[in-house]
Amino acid sequence: MDLNELRNKLIAAARGQKPSAEVPYGFEQRITARIRGLATASVDHWALWSRALWRATAPCIAITILLAIWSLFEVPGKPSGGDLSQELENTVLAAADVDQPPSEALR
Repeated sequence: MDLNELRNKLIAAARGQKPSAEVPYGFEQRITARIRGLATASVDHWALWSRALWRATAPCIAITILLAIWSLFEVPGKPSGGDLSQELENTVLAAADVDQPPSEALR
């Protein structure tokens, strides 16, 4: 079915109905003004970003709190309170030792 034909049929059906007494005065003018305003209004990208970021704060805070609580619990069997600087040095040097031939790594 053609969209223009459908539109004309819907408008004809709407015009055939008597307006209800429950419809407030000036309702159709307000609706048409709002539709015209939507067509000419520009999209405020900053407002969209702001709204999205503010909606994301609650889930981010919840995830942060859950991860903080999870990190407080120790894993059984894992040594705690190790020297972080020594672990970092061992990790960096282990990566450096991989590139050397096996005979030099044993010295």
